[in-house]
Parts: sequence; C-alpha cells; structure tokens
Amino acid sequence: MPITTCIFDAYGTLFDVTAAARQAAAEPGQEALRDHWPRLAADWRAKQLQYTWLRAITGDHCDFWQVTQEGLDWAMEASGLSDPALRERLLALYWELAAFPEVPETLAALKQRGLATAILSNGSPDMLKGAVDSANLGELLDDTLSVQSVGVFKPHARVYDLVAERFGCAKSEVLFVSSNGWDACSAAQYGFTTAWVNRAGDPVDRLPGRPQHILTDLSEIPDLI
Repeated sequence: MPITTCIFDAYGTLFDVTAAARQAAAEPGQEALRDHWPRLAADWRAKQLQYTWLRAITGDHCDFWQVTQEGLDWAMEASGLSDPALRERLLALYWELAAFPEVPETLAALKQRGLATAILSNGSPDMLKGAVDSANLGELLDDTLSVQSVGVFKPHARVYDLVAERFGCAKSEVLFVSSNGWDACSAAQYGFTTAWVNRAGDPVDRLPGRPQHILTDLSEIPDLI
C-alpha cells in the first residue's frame, strides 16, 4: 500500500532539545552555564529518556513533565549547578523549544501532497501544544498524539497502536520518522516504514527492527513518499 500517513516523533526530531540550555547559556547572568551547557543538555536528554524506559519496564508511569524535571535535576547536579532560578528558566524554555529549520517546509510539502501528518510523542498534551504553538506548526499537523492516553512510554507497542486508532490506516501506510535510533528501530519492528533522522551520524542500534531509511535531516522526507 502507498504511504498515506506521516508520523513524527517530537523531541529531537521536530524540536531541538538542546535549544533550552543553549539559549539560557547566552542570556545575561548565566556565566556559570556557558561552559557547561553542552554537557548539561546531553545529560538532561539522556536521563529523560532513561527514566521513560525504566518506568515503562516497571509500570511506574508518570507524566513526561515529571521525568523532564527529574532529568534536569540530575544533569544540573552532575554539572555542579544548583541555582533554582536557572532551573526554572531552563524548564520554561523547554515549553518553547525551537523547531529545526527544515521542519515547516517539510510538513508543508507533505500536506500539499495530501498526506495526513501528526506527532506521536512521549510528551504530555500540554507540553506538545506549547512546542507546536511556539513553532507555529499547528496548521501543518492533523493531530498530536501523546502516550498519556495509554499510560506507557515508547517503545511499547500500545503507543504505536494510537496511529491506526486515530487515522484508520494500515501499518504499511505509515511512514514513521524519528531522530531516536531506538524509536525508529522499534517502530520498524512494529510494522511501520521508518526513517531515522541521524543528525549525529551514530551507528544503527542493535535491536530487532532496523529503519528502512537513514537521513541527515527532515528535508529528504517528501522524496520518500
């Protein structure tokens, strides 16, 4: 079957998860962060993801905002940062992460070709709405699907089930796009056609599924349809 539905992960795929730390480090009075922000951003993201996986395994689900805060707390302590005002600023910036430059044009091209487009994310509905509104992507997306409706984080199959439930499409009609290698592999194993946006040039994860397409950014997505 032809691809009818293009589904995107949010954080790291459409939205730059390093933007909050980078922007805060450039602001007046944040000299302590300027030497640490790349490590803090990397640690923050790593812990945020690790906590979702562990909670999916143990069944201790919580809102994604909670793991986002807990990941930041770990990252700040690891970098020797303990400023409560800095913590609040970083968290505030996470609600308005910048989209990658090619995102609007890519989504617009897909819509022009008549495809359904949506986000499928670990993020809570409120967080995702904040990011979508901040980046002015609302008119380019048919829906924003959150794991909150099923109470378990990706890569649980119940999350990927949300796509068919919303759009009434077969797995073979879905192109799933993620910058997370584990997510792209898991979605491929589930039965989606997947594109891994490998911005960092990392090796493919050793998992049962393997992404059918490996890209450097989102601009190549319309040509895959």
